[in-house]
Amino acid sequence: MDWSPSTRSDPPFGGCRLTGSPATVGAQRFADFWCNASQPLPDLLVLLASTRTAEQQGISAAGCTAAARRTTALADAELLLQGPSVPPLWSLPPLPAGVSPALISWVVCQQLGLDPQIAALGLSVPPHFPHLRFEDPRCGPAECVSSGTAMVTERVKQLLQRGRRLGQHLRRPLVLAECVPGGTTTALAILTGLGLPVQTLVSGSALHPPMALKQRLVSEGLSRLPCDRQIDAVSLLAAVGDPFQALATGLLIGALDADQTVLLAGGSQMAAVLALALDAVDSDRRQQLCDRVLIGTTAWLAAERLHAATPSSSLVALLSNLEQHFSVSVQAYAAGLRFASSRHARLRDFERGYVKEGVGAGGLALLAQWRGVSLNQLVQACDRAVDQLLSRGLEGSVAP
Repeated sequence: MDWSPSTRSDPPFGGCRLTGSPATVGAQRFADFWCNASQPLPDLLVLLASTRTAEQQGISAAGCTAAARRTTALADAELLLQGPSVPPLWSLPPLPAGVSPALISWVVCQQLGLDPQIAALGLSVPPHFPHLRFEDPRCGPAECVSSGTAMVTERVKQLLQRGRRLGQHLRRPLVLAECVPGGTTTALAILTGLGLPVQTLVSGSALHPPMALKQRLVSEGLSRLPCDRQIDAVSLLAAVGDPFQALATGLLIGALDADQTVLLAGGSQMAAVLALALDAVDSDRRQQLCDRVLIGTTAWLAAERLHAATPSSSLVALLSNLEQHFSVSVQAYAAGLRFASSRHARLRDFERGYVKEGVGAGGLALLAQWRGVSLNQLVQACDRAVDQLLSRGLEGSVAP
């Protein structure tokens, strides 16, 4: 399960495979769509969601303050929809370094001609741009994972049901992306609650993710679960989940019903959603689900390592644990996009470990590779996009 660009290449796809598992016959059947430039483009759905976990001091670098993180999803969606040259209503949140990964996602959408659809779930501030609704916006953010009462059970059931209906009505493959500040902590809570040994494996937006803080919040939340009965996906989501996870889990189950394939564009948050769906379906359908799901992420997230002396986050090890826990083979790939040659320090910051992933950046960059866009083209286009941000002041995108 080790990862390196030179040894983990997978010719049918391009990019680098993160799992040691070979593609099954079912998975290879769906692979033909993604790497065939003559096929129509997939749909792109970006789920924006909110959890009060993000308001914990130091929990996330997706905005340097709790107040900034309340509008991170809106700012990222504006950048994705309108591009870097249009003055936004919501400024990009201050970051310790780098720039929003939504910039990469916008570049890929421009290169391929993708038309993103946005859905909003429980945001503190309602979006001003056109978006899909799957619940009453007055539901608001999920509570912090430490509460053990993140969402009411009825809300979780409705989101799961509506997500499943959405998946059942898919008529072509889907790229699913997300923007959920604090979402890696809810991912850690879900994966831990399902029994996976991932305490040190879940990454975050910070250069050095606050592992102790994340683990403490998760432990507090999970300790409030009843010990006298088995915990299912609904009760776990209600205790320590977020709205994105509930809707996306239902969507994956619905996509399995519809025999459609989904590219999960992200890292540990997407692994948590896949784990929830695997837990919810019958055991004899689990590999069928994995055959219809691809995880696509960035090279920066994929390169994080698990060192014996100093444990650190590792998506590769996390996926290995998921495979063993559910006895399945998972298909996960990293895009080859790197910014060492970029003209801009804000992009070269990705190489230093800042930002890493978000808003579907890795999965979309991977899709661009599969559809014939060169890595050099992507780097140059991202450089030009930063030029456009700088030309209008780049307000708020980098902390002073």
